[in-house]
Amino acid sequence: MKVVNCSAIFRYGSRLGFWLLPLLISSTIAVWRVDTAPAVAAQAKTKANPRDGLTYVWIPPGTFQMGCSPNDSECNRNETPHSVRLTKGFWIGQTLVTQAAYKKVVGSNPSAFKGDQLPVETVSWDDAQAYCKAVAMRLPTEAEWEYAARGGSPAARYAPLAQVAWYSANSDGTTHEVGKKQANDYGLYDTLGNVWEWVADWYGPYEAASTVDPKGPRTGRVRMLRGASFGLDGSFVRVSYRSWYDPGYRSYGDGYVNGFRCAGN
Repeated sequence: MKVVNCSAIFRYGSRLGFWLLPLLISSTIAVWRVDTAPAVAAQAKTKANPRDGLTYVWIPPGTFQMGCSPNDSECNRNETPHSVRLTKGFWIGQTLVTQAAYKKVVGSNPSAFKGDQLPVETVSWDDAQAYCKAVAMRLPTEAEWEYAARGGSPAARYAPLAQVAWYSANSDGTTHEVGKKQANDYGLYDTLGNVWEWVADWYGPYEAASTVDPKGPRTGRVRMLRGASFGLDGSFVRVSYRSWYDPGYRSYGDGYVNGFRCAGN
């Protein structure tokens, strides 16, 4: 993305007359839109799912570096960087599944922290998968989740941490209503912090080789969790960070509750 020097725009605008300022600004915005066309296009294409009332965002196909982000010194051996190509676009929840949506579909609310617009949590992988199936969706693959969560950014976080995530330094030890932090360029909220997100894959180590439409191992013992949660410090709240747990487990300690968002073709 090109960096825009706003002070320069206004300096030249004052010289040429403010009647030219809208033209200068619109031209600059046009350049910015060309550079970020996939993100803007995805952000503009949304739909409401009548079964749960949530908004889903269309994510276009593309190629990205999955795993450790460039210049990220906090990565571990489970974050081996590698190129991934997703050949098909997909829908994904604009927000985490809320307690209101979960109650509408399932009829109950297992969450430890109660509130209709708080993310549903203390759910197992099986609970999450069953919910997604009930609303004609599915859990995203780990690759789909990371591609969407990055929002087109190669960085460890798509903006400064406090602007995008609820984590140990700002959460006050609780979950928060969805959509209150800055969205990424695909229009997704809370892809970092708040609650862990179950994804479809069994755990498996990354390979350094490029892959196409990866879905993880065919079998395994533990399922993947992504995005970190409100109880973790910032070193864990990175888009490439990976965790995993038994698919039947719903949480593993204060501040480590599990939620999810659904995806679909």
